[in-house]
Parts: sequence; C-alpha cells; structure tokens
Amino acid sequence: MPTYRDEAVVLRTQRLGEADRIVTLLGKERGKVRAVARGVRRTSSKFGARLEPFMVVDVQCYAGRNLDTVTQAVTLAAYGRDLVDDYSRYSAASVIVEAAERIAEAEPSPQQYTLVIGALRALTIGARASQDILDSYLLRALSLAGWAPALDDCARCGAPGPHERFSVQLGGVVCARCTPAGVMRVDAATVGALRALLSGNWATLDTLEAPPRARASGIVSAYSQQYLEKRLRSMQVLEHDRLLGRLEPPSAAASVREEAVEPSIEEKA
Repeated sequence: MPTYRDEAVVLRTQRLGEADRIVTLLGKERGKVRAVARGVRRTSSKFGARLEPFMVVDVQCYAGRNLDTVTQAVTLAAYGRDLVDDYSRYSAASVIVEAAERIAEAEPSPQQYTLVIGALRALTIGARASQDILDSYLLRALSLAGWAPALDDCARCGAPGPHERFSVQLGGVVCARCTPAGVMRVDAATVGALRALLSGNWATLDTLEAPPRARASGIVSAYSQQYLEKRLRSMQVLEHDRLLGRLEPPSAAASVREEAVEPSIEEKA
C-alpha cells in the first residue's frame, strides 16, 4: 500500500472495537482524511494522546480503499491542553472543528487548514472573546468554500448598497425591491461588524458597540447553518449554554469531541 505524510489537525475521533479509533484529520496537503489508529486506546499505545481533537501532528499513513491507517504521529502543537481548561474557548473550538469537517473535502485545501490552525491558536492565546474568533472563522471558511455573504451590493439583483435588510437564504444584504417576506432588518453598524469579522479586522470591530456585534453574531450563526445544510451539534450546545449564562456574550471584553486573536487568523497561523 502507498504511504504518505502530511501536517494535519485532528478534527474528530470515533471508537472502533475495543482498542482502535477512527480519526478524522484535516491535512494541509491532502484535505480531509479518515484513518484508523490501531491500539490507540491502550495505555501502552505508541500514539499516546497525539491523536486527540485539537492536536496538530506530523502524521504518516498507509492509504487504504475506504479508510487509511495511521502508522506514525508526531505532535506539532497541543492546543487541547489549554482549551479544555476554559469552557468558552473549548465550546468555540468544538464548533470550529465540526464546521471544518463539514466544509472540508478530500482534496488539498491549505487555506482552510490555515484558518483552522489560526483560529485554534487564537483561542488558546485567549486575547479576544471566543465568539469573535469563532464568528470570524465561520465567515472566512464559508467564503473560501464559495459561500461569501454579499455585504455591499444586493445578493439577488446586484443593486449597489447600502441596504437595510439581510436574507440568509439569498446570501446577504438585499435591496427593498428584492426583499422577501420576513427578512431581518440590519443597520450599518451590524453590516460593518460582519465586514470586520469577514476580514479579521479586529481594530474596526472594537470600535463598534455591543448590540450590533451581537446582532452580527446571530447572523453568522444562522448563515452558517443555512450553508452547511445541517445544524452543527456543537453550536446548539454553545447557544444553549449562552442562554443559561455559562458563556461570555458575543464580543465581551477581551482577556478573555470523542463519539461511539490579536493578529488576524491567517497571520497567527
């Protein structure tokens, strides 16, 4: 069987039998890969904790017909150690890796990889509110995948803005003539917050008041779920916890999964 080597981040793990796991990786060169890590759940495993979610590894695999097989993994970064100690950061990171798995394909995607690594690193540093980092990641990852929201011209007819309504279904701001029933109104500050999140412009985002930033965060959540076609389970948990007051509100003052930023995201990667 042919072997390959790649730099990858662990997105998810699943139990397989008594001692093995299926590991979902996002590789810098190969895109999304699913591989079996044999014996990884044994205490004597050569992999140790290297194949846990949020770990970045130099991985070597055998290519298989349906699943590849991990033969070697060397830790490059262990973001999970810091993330699990802060529930807000951990919740945001869980959404990021679930979204990355949904967005990524089994083909090279260095930019998507860079976004994930940059977002996890920014969360680990904790210099900004977790929600800011998450919202910026989601908008930028969706844009790279071809689902960039229209924030200037009308998403339907292309009429130049500014416009005062946002349609998740149509993909951005819409003019009065193209507005379907039930579409939300947005003010200039909310659209400005969306632009700042999309570009990773923290300086501009920090000039805006909390209400438009919170509205922008709500739009990002709805927009992400629309274009990922299925509600992210980790996002449901995050939103439920925020309602219960367990998490910081969107853009709060900076300082801060196994189954059966001061610089922009790219600059920090």
